[in-house]
This record gives sequence, structure tokens and C-alpha cells, in this order.
Amino acid sequence: MERALGLDVGDRTIGIAVSDLLGMTAQGVETIRRSTMEADIDRLKELTVQYETTKFIVGYPRNMNGTEGPRCEFVNEFCDEVRKGIPEADIVLWDERLSTVAATRSLIEADVSRKKRKKVIDKMAAVFILQGWLDSK
Repeated sequence: MERALGLDVGDRTIGIAVSDLLGMTAQGVETIRRSTMEADIDRLKELTVQYETTKFIVGYPRNMNGTEGPRCEFVNEFCDEVRKGIPEADIVLWDERLSTVAATRSLIEADVSRKKRKKVIDKMAAVFILQGWLDSK
């Protein structure tokens, strides 16, 4: 099984998770602080080399009623840029409704302070996105 990278794409950050070699579990990797699209793509390229994968599971933020809103358009534009910068990228859009809510609840249950939650929430959301995709396989 090929590893996959999970991405939770936001305006200011990109949460990153990676699957294990067996494709069973997702672990948080990092949160990229966004500066320029070129820098974002360069970091993703580095991660594809480090984890030997070009498969991206990208959180797709549909509205609660299943429709696509402006955030979906934002993610689509981001994915288009990734495809330009990493032509071999295999991108899967994954419904991420409530992934951030689930990640927040998980961190609250683990008694993580609000300040620390803010630093890891995007990475945890990426874990929930990737784990949901892995569990569906």
C-alpha cells in the first residue's frame, strides 16, 4: 500500500498528516504556515519525497446540506496549483464536514489547553480527514 498525505487546507495554515506503511492509521506531521503558494508547493514537494508518496487526501469542506460553497472553490483552486507544481500528484477530495469539530472535541477530551489546541488543531483535522479516508478503504 502506498502512503498518503492528508491535507486540511486553510487561508493561513495547511494541516498535514501521513498514513503508515500499511495504510491503517494516520499520524499528524506538521502545520504549514502559509506565506506564498510557491512556498506551500515547495514544502509539499519535500513531504512527497520524505514520505515517498504523491497521493494527497484533501479535505473538501462541503456545507452541512452537502452543497459546495466558497470554501470548496478555494480548495479546488489550491488543488489546481498543486497539480501544476506536482504534476504526478494523485489528489482525492474527501468530505471533511465536522473534521475540525471532531479534532477540537478530541483535544478537549485530552485536556489540551486552548493555547496548545490552537497550535495543533489543523494537524489534528488533517489526521481526521486522512483516517476517514483510510477507514473507507
